[in-house]
Amino acid sequence: MNPDKKSVLFICTHNAARSQMAEALLNKLFGDRYKAFSAGTDPAHIDPLVISVMGEIGIDVSNNQSKSLDIFKDANWDYAITLCDQAKESCPYFPGGRAKLHRGFPDPSELKGKPEVVINQYRRIRDEIKDWIEKEFR
Repeated sequence: MNPDKKSVLFICTHNAARSQMAEALLNKLFGDRYKAFSAGTDPAHIDPLVISVMGEIGIDVSNNQSKSLDIFKDANWDYAITLCDQAKESCPYFPGGRAKLHRGFPDPSELKGKPEVVINQYRRIRDEIKDWIEKEFR
């Protein structure tokens, strides 16, 4: 990893929504100072609605893939950040990590209803993550 940038690992259960958004947002907004990655404790596939709502703000995550936390376990991290309560409980200790943090966000994939209601919830969570990143990492 680049020693001039702080390394950040965002962790969620499936690495399909929140952690993917956080990784992309931090790299886009503050990529000059941070290098973000994301992983899941039980990875699945990136959520197509995440691809859609990130594309709306000019961030292409269509080639992203969900990754297992196992591939990052021996890396040194400045920050390991869990974004869901389940990942917080099952997240391993990172011996090289400077800080292990938690900031929970609702899981947009659990939302049900009319398509326009669901996509608006994804947008809301995307915007909450963006606002948090702008305040936390500025």
